[in-house]
This record gives sequence, C-alpha cells and structure tokens, in this order.
Amino acid sequence: MRRIVPSLAGVALAAALTGGLKPGIVLAAKVDCAKVMAELDSGKKVKEVAADLKISASSVYRCRRNARKAATAAASASSPTAASSTKSSPSPHH
Repeated sequence: MRRIVPSLAGVALAAALTGGLKPGIVLAAKVDCAKVMAELDSGKKVKEVAADLKISASSVYRCRRNARKAATAAASASSPTAASSTKSSPSPHH
C-alpha cells in the first residue's frame, strides 16, 4: 500500500504536467463586466450578482473597480485641468 500511493501521486503529477488533467480550466471563463455592472446598477448586492452570474465576488469587485477607473479617466480626459487654466491667464495682482 505504501508503494501504491507515491506511484499514483507521480502518475497524477505527470498527467497534470502534460496537460492531461487541465488544472486551470476553472479560470478560463471570461467575466462579462457589462452584465455585472448592469446587475449592480439595478441595485443588487455584490454577492447576489456573483451568485446569479456564477462568478466569484472578487470578479464582481474587479469589474466595479475597472468601471470606476474608466469613468474617472474619461471624466479627467474630457475636462481641462484647473492648473493649466490658471497658468495661462495673467495674474490681476502685481
């Protein structure tokens, strides 16, 4: 019995290394962040969205974080910065 367990472990390791077991197959699914954000915008909680879409809560948080980054970047790109507008106008005080 003691010889069988290590040999089975070796066979399983060899199969995993050659791709026979596909150990990372769970991570292959893509998350549709548009669906995630639609669910969050409708008022659902993070755990509810994760359960409904069969994804992890961390994936929901990641989609929300990326959406906030994109919104911030878009807002800052469309509006001029305050520093550049104050430097271009002359100072009224001498």
